[in-house]
Amino acid sequence: MGSRTRVVIVGGGMAGARLAQQLGNGGTAAVTVLAEEPHAPYNRVLLAEVLAGRYPPEVIALPGPPEGVTWRGGVRVMRVDRAERRVVCDDGAVLPYDALVLATGSNAVLPPLSGLFGPGPGGGELPDHVRAFRTLDDCLALRAAIAEREGVPAVVIGGGLLGVSAARALAAGGARVVLAHQGEHLMERQLDPGAAALLRAHLAEQGVEVHTECRVRALRDPGVELANGFRLDAGLVVLACGVRPRSGLARAAGLEMGARSGAVLVDDRLRTSDPHIHALGDCAEHDGVHYGLAGAARDQADVLARVLGGDEAARYGGTRALVRLTLSHAGAGEGADGPLDLAAFGETVPGHGDDVVQLADATRGAYRKLVVRGDRLRGGILVGDLASVGTLARAWEDDEPLPAATPLLHLLTHDGGY
Repeated sequence: MGSRTRVVIVGGGMAGARLAQQLGNGGTAAVTVLAEEPHAPYNRVLLAEVLAGRYPPEVIALPGPPEGVTWRGGVRVMRVDRAERRVVCDDGAVLPYDALVLATGSNAVLPPLSGLFGPGPGGGELPDHVRAFRTLDDCLALRAAIAEREGVPAVVIGGGLLGVSAARALAAGGARVVLAHQGEHLMERQLDPGAAALLRAHLAEQGVEVHTECRVRALRDPGVELANGFRLDAGLVVLACGVRPRSGLARAAGLEMGARSGAVLVDDRLRTSDPHIHALGDCAEHDGVHYGLAGAARDQADVLARVLGGDEAARYGGTRALVRLTLSHAGAGEGADGPLDLAAFGETVPGHGDDVVQLADATRGAYRKLVVRGDRLRGGILVGDLASVGTLARAWEDDEPLPAATPLLHLLTHDGGY
């Protein structure tokens, strides 16, 4: 081990686990992963399936660390000593490194609600019936709560991707769910009003009561109070108000941070302002972009494994991410009562001079919209039948010119139109 590069990875989430797999398989480094969660690594994207009762927790487990990788779960890194190139852990361990990788992920955003935290020494703790929806522990606690009390009234605060996933999963588990979203329509970062309307109708069919342009201002035992003074009964409150980079370690170590994102700034080789420290995943900002998506974390881990393995040509050039979600009824089969699939990619709001091709079929619950600029596909939203999403997403990812002889309407046929 003496001549092997000592790589310490702080964080055992999807990004850290992927990097450990790649480095361990190569055998060129002595790798230690310091993971704050005690669980084995797992696929965070599938937490809603565990909450809904469709998967047991072990199904979403990621492959364990390969031989030669030391995995220490339940350990929190308290400080990075850049001068001595070592990290100090909460259990007293001090680990030296040649290369340090920050894969600390993100934390759930806690909204400024009156009554969210109690007074006194325990004032930093959420009430027992209030949970974020971010970790496996969150998921298991919510699952236990809805199993313990059949038909428990639950309020989900936030109608983005996370909130929609949590709401449908709680409903599938038997809770009576109200989703309160401050924005004008659901998943406004990915969907336009037409697609969001179909999503809202689908959630309503599942028993989720959706309120948009609705702000929760306070927690009231045993419910929540809206900005208009109306109160909702809630035996369970789920906070799904987004996430923010978990970058306290980097900030305390004096690394350069993104002014707007609050994430650690990295270059094309995923290096921070300290050349011995790298960062990737939710805690990193590259070329002005903070992705916060699993696909980007995977791509960054693959590039960083090559960088740490000595590949001088390895560079990260960004990720063009496709957001895809399947919403299933509890016990649903095929047909009209089956799942709703949706996908969104690129620029879904047209700019000046862009062409837009759009099809809607309310009877079949289908909606398709593509944004085309010149001879390039710039973005799209598909709800319902996603047979053409692979072809369309590849054309967008590869930035290929569209065939000049192909009418734009044909882009929405099942085979992608060309």
